[in-house]
Amino acid sequence: MLDVTPIPMEQSSLRWRLTDPKYRVAPPAHLAQIEPLDAASAGRLLEVTVPWYREQPFTRGFFAEVTSTPLAGDDGAADGRRVRKWLYQRGVPFKRRVFLSWDSTEAAVTTWKMFVKYWDELWYPGSDDLAVFDESLSWALFLWHEGEAFFARRPGAGGYDRRAAATDL
Repeated sequence: MLDVTPIPMEQSSLRWRLTDPKYRVAPPAHLAQIEPLDAASAGRLLEVTVPWYREQPFTRGFFAEVTSTPLAGDDGAADGRRVRKWLYQRGVPFKRRVFLSWDSTEAAVTTWKMFVKYWDELWYPGSDDLAVFDESLSWALFLWHEGEAFFARRPGAGGYDRRAAATDL
């Protein structure tokens, strides 16, 4: 189990993404499911993921079955609906606890469902590289600052049953 320490949303420098009316205000029930982590936890999560990204999108040998999708449409704007569908099709159960790792000081833990719902508020093109993974470390999602999402599984890790993921609401 990964050792992480949540902090109140008010202490996160990224809180504006889900609490500022200029961007998006998530309902309190959703905010309660997205827990920012302290800087020490963020550093530990980054240490887990850094070896995965020595090459883009993933270091050779760490993952197999890499699939990708652009995060923006032809007009350059984030293509929220299409990307949500693509994320859903990865088959990760909605209740699965996932870690979000931006850098050595910013990280969060939430459910796959909340990540899929708010991915375009949790990741910004041009500035963010975001790694998303669960405690199994058998798969990873990488949202690259240049507007591409990469999803990969470890060799031999198998996958989730999409039907089971769909009923896991």
